[in-house]
Amino acid sequence: MAVGSLSDYLPFLLTEISTQPRRQYLLLNSLKEVISACAASSLSPHVESIWSLLLQHCECPEEGTRNLVAECLGKLTLVNAAQLLPRLKQQLRAGSPLARSMVVTAVKFTIVDHPAPIDALLKDCIGDFLQTLQDDDLNVRRVSLVMFNSAAHNKPSLIRGLLATVLPHLYRETQIRKDLIREVEMGPFKHTVDDGLDVRKAAFECMYTLLDSCMEGLDVLLFLDHVEEGLKDHYDIRMLTFLMLARLASLCPAAVLQRLDRLIEPLKATCTTKVKAGSVKQEFEKQEELRRSAMRAVAALLAVPEVERSPSMADFANQIRTNADMASIYQSVQGGEGGGIGPAESMDMS
Repeated sequence: MAVGSLSDYLPFLLTEISTQPRRQYLLLNSLKEVISACAASSLSPHVESIWSLLLQHCECPEEGTRNLVAECLGKLTLVNAAQLLPRLKQQLRAGSPLARSMVVTAVKFTIVDHPAPIDALLKDCIGDFLQTLQDDDLNVRRVSLVMFNSAAHNKPSLIRGLLATVLPHLYRETQIRKDLIREVEMGPFKHTVDDGLDVRKAAFECMYTLLDSCMEGLDVLLFLDHVEEGLKDHYDIRMLTFLMLARLASLCPAAVLQRLDRLIEPLKATCTTKVKAGSVKQEFEKQEELRRSAMRAVAALLAVPEVERSPSMADFANQIRTNADMASIYQSVQGGEGGGIGPAESMDMS
């Protein structure tokens, strides 16, 4: 209805967003659809009123509502990028951590997977937005990594020239920080909470994306140092690094061979770990999935030419072959063919 008669219905929609906090999320969804569906020419007279309303809600405590405000701002910026992108940059300096995270998320929504008029302007200023990777606030750094990941995935040309300055900050966020780990009491139990986990996951997701889109800009040995650390991290991060390792084994086998002895140990630890008796079913399932993913990475490493020169790899291959449990997992990730890991199959041991 609003798209069919903007002058009648858009002011009503904007008023409702301000005066109906309980319906605000649904109303912002409606506004997002209006911005997405309208031609730029018909929306132009209303840009200022929409922009000022959205900025009033940029520090909303509800993350879901804040993300919707950010999406509206990003889509609105596409209507008149030359005028509105500099304003977004100004908001970075003006606001609280919540406002900064909202601005960075808005920029993410201006990065689309097809050529757009905003691209040239974005390329000139995306470095300013990526400086939020050095922000003091943990959540601002997390959304900055999410925005960087979106750029690397949808439009890598925007960030290729910035890799030398951005990668040190990205790699810093892959480190486990003990000061962000705390213990919480839940009744009779003590539960460990890692406040840095979401930021680390976002950093490793960026690394995974860069393998596909910006491989030529990476120092592979330095990259592998951080992959190696990820192999010992939380379940979600280990699952990602197993995939990265398999990809690196095919993309740059020589570099992987240089690091092979250090990479084998965490893989071996994952493949041989048993869940404590009495653990819940979910723990058994997670450990089984970790072992299967680690074994897929091992299979990819065994396919690398000259891998048989590594004594530690030869020892591990022999351990898999002689252990019925590990041999079964190896066989299943290989598609059940061949009946095991013999010298004539996956690696030349002659």
